[in-house]
Amino acid sequence: MAAEAHDPLVLLLELTRKLAREATLEESLAVVTDAALPLLGADHSSIRLLDEDGLALLCGARSGLGKSGTVPTFAPNRGVVGWVVAHGEAVRLDDAPLDPRFEARAEQSFSVRSLMALPLWSAGRVIGVLSVSRGEVGCFDDRAELLGSLLANCTVPSIERARLERLAVTDSRTRTFNRRYLVPRLEAEMARASRQGSPLSVLLMDLDHFKQVNDDHGHAAGDQVLEGFADRVRTATRAQDVLVRWGGEEFVLVMPDTSEELAAKVAERIRSHVAATPIRVAKGADITQTVSIGTATWAPGESAKSLEGRADAAMYEAKRQGRDRVVSA
Repeated sequence: MAAEAHDPLVLLLELTRKLAREATLEESLAVVTDAALPLLGADHSSIRLLDEDGLALLCGARSGLGKSGTVPTFAPNRGVVGWVVAHGEAVRLDDAPLDPRFEARAEQSFSVRSLMALPLWSAGRVIGVLSVSRGEVGCFDDRAELLGSLLANCTVPSIERARLERLAVTDSRTRTFNRRYLVPRLEAEMARASRQGSPLSVLLMDLDHFKQVNDDHGHAAGDQVLEGFADRVRTATRAQDVLVRWGGEEFVLVMPDTSEELAAKVAERIRSHVAATPIRVAKGADITQTVSIGTATWAPGESAKSLEGRADAAMYEAKRQGRDRVVSA
């Protein structure tokens, strides 16, 4: 039975069955990285999917060692993943640290010696990279590379459909969701919270004096501040939290399973992190940005519009009190 469970055909068949289920893009990617571990004999696996321009990370997933960490950002032409995207070729390394393309990360909590990275192709272009690793030398052979290619070919159609759907509701500047995505997702989370009896909170965040950034540094710098802010929110929140660009310099964070008390703590963590970490823009300037945040926790039966409205009112109260603060509805 154990041998059958690790048979490549059984694993790939089970993978395609799971991918046929309705799931978020991140959940689908996690199914693939989970399958890659036994299929390829890896102790860590990850997928990075690229944005429409192929220049930034749209989303990703990881399994095995280091699973709890965030998926590393993608840098064009940097590291093994960047090389795979640029050249459209697989890379297999017996001892990764000896290869000049390999870039170790200080925050990495596991050892990488054997490494294999495979491009995910769709419509003649690389849309992402599947990579696997082990902490020992020389673990991946020709058969592992062939199985990895089969895994990629099996998963790309489902992943690409989900990726294109995600791009349709994604803000290209900040790689957050756009406003059209907010109400359907909020209503879905309300329905789930109602079924499970779990709390649901939202944060409405507005960058303070953002017009001044555009006036003093230009709109290109303003765009970089928006990007930097979104990145800082991601580092201060969980994978299941949903970040939406509500419009201009306003953002909404939807937080499932989050009480009023926890929402206020998360909001304060975001506020302090943003204020304490200046954002470097292309001209070399470091811009210190602050944010005003309003929080609201869903009351059973409340509409999405009402919940948004209460968070919005709390945010404006934070502005009225002097900005750079958190107010709960």
